[in-house]
Amino acid sequence: MAGLALIGLGISIYLTVLKLAGEVPLCVVGGGCESVQTSRYSVLLGIPVAAYGAAWSAVALAAAIAWFRSGDRRALLLLYLGGLAGTLFEGYLVYLELFVIHAVCSWCATYGVTVVAGWLLTLPALRIRDP
Repeated sequence: MAGLALIGLGISIYLTVLKLAGEVPLCVVGGGCESVQTSRYSVLLGIPVAAYGAAWSAVALAAAIAWFRSGDRRALLLLYLGGLAGTLFEGYLVYLELFVIHAVCSWCATYGVTVVAGWLLTLPALRIRDP
């Protein structure tokens, strides 16, 4: 979980810095990154959407480390609930990319995979009971 959060943090910081600088990311696959990054949907309440992703990834990284080090299930619960919210928001963003913007950003899609995979990893961990 921590590894996925770290990857997501790197991607979201990269996208945030580019957005704030008025630049567009180099698309690894396809060519939709510029369309997505310059769309009106790339900003929410005056803040780049990627910055929200960076914030969540930082929280997820801290929570994953806290859970690993202490076994505190509250950190795991935070990962689960935040991951669920992030997964739902990612679903909305994918909808926008596919049906409104008509372009897919490979960076955004990769970030989305880190959020969904991180959330899915919490499911079996939550089922484990403390001895």
